[in-house]
Amino acid sequence: MTGLHRSTIESSWENRELLGKPETQKAIRDVISLLDKGKLRIAEPVAEGWIINEWIKKAIILYFLIQDMEVFNAGPLEFYDKIPLKKGFKALGVRVVPHAVARFGSFIAEGVILMPSYINIGAYIDHGSMVDTWATVGSCAQVGKNVHLSGGVGLGGVLEPIQAAPVIIEDGCFIGSRCIIVEGVRVGKEAVLGANVVLTSSTRIIDVSGSQPVEYKGTVPPRSVVIPGSFEKEFPAGKYQVSCALIIGQRKTSTNLKTSLNQALREYNVSV
Repeated sequence: MTGLHRSTIESSWENRELLGKPETQKAIRDVISLLDKGKLRIAEPVAEGWIINEWIKKAIILYFLIQDMEVFNAGPLEFYDKIPLKKGFKALGVRVVPHAVARFGSFIAEGVILMPSYINIGAYIDHGSMVDTWATVGSCAQVGKNVHLSGGVGLGGVLEPIQAAPVIIEDGCFIGSRCIIVEGVRVGKEAVLGANVVLTSSTRIIDVSGSQPVEYKGTVPPRSVVIPGSFEKEFPAGKYQVSCALIIGQRKTSTNLKTSLNQALREYNVSV
């Protein structure tokens, strides 16, 4: 059935006149429903890394085109949008603290805790993760098992261009307060990011824990402990400090438990 859905999505992506057909609209809505249930996802881990299912991103964009604006009510609150809100959290085994909001088409696994936060369509949050106060999980962002997104963390959303990879936070990561991760950056398993780390696809991520610096872009290696940093760069108007991220060490065995993730930063005298 998924193959048929994919064929329909690809055809209607190339020929928008097909969007008026009931069978096309049903296929699009079926895909969004499968996303919502976690039976499909934008990106999937494989032995070689991650694969991106571009056709599902196309389905999300087409979903916006076929949906009408509607009024949604949540108690005294009113929303006016094309995408309904996610419901049924008790049956899903998800704890949702007011005013957490998740859009239909996002997957939130059993055991996840949502403090007042925002989860966009296409996002995937796996078992046991915590999305803390005022954190945002952008469209298509992928969050692994037992991840902690601290207060004010922003994971960027990526729908277009279609070939662009989403933000990926792998299992067991701790993302410190007010970190910003955008443009398809991937944070490896069990990495720990200190407060205010900003990662884009062009951010220099420099491992300074050895005798010589080792530089990465777009990827934080597993179990890395990362803090904000800067380096000097020369411009026509002079030399200025430019933001970067510094890997100052590796997460220690003593900080493997989720409850002691803050200790991974304290061991290096870094703010959470």
